Amino acid sequence: MKQHVITVFKKSTDFNGRASRAEFWWFFLFNLIVSWGISFAGAFVLPAALLSIVSLVVTLVFILPGVAVMIRRAHDVNKSGWYMLIPIYGLILAVTQGDQSENKYGPDPYNPDPSFDFERNPAK
Repeated sequence: MKQHVITVFKKSTDFNGRASRAEFWWFFLFNLIVSWGISFAGAFVLPAALLSIVSLVVTLVFILPGVAVMIRRAHDVNKSGWYMLIPIYGLILAVTQGDQSENKYGPDPYNPDPSFDFERNPAK
């Protein structure tokens, strides 16, 4: 879990390439746990105004990495990142298996080709 969450945060501004289902699921599970944890713990400890500010900061921290991993996950199933504008598409991405070979967005995240150099051959 830790590795996938760290990877998502490291690639929070990278909208190229592909993200595995595990990376997608673990990030959103971590996001859910942190958000709920702050809500439940904060409800007992923090005043309402401060809890709202903390919740807003957490949302802002998670929004860009969340969008980036969703776009990379769409790339894994060989779809454009614009599909994320469809409201239910995130659920479809969560259960759909990605391409098991290289597609136009890059190599398979579960079995990457070591000879593929993404820096020299960017996705088109």
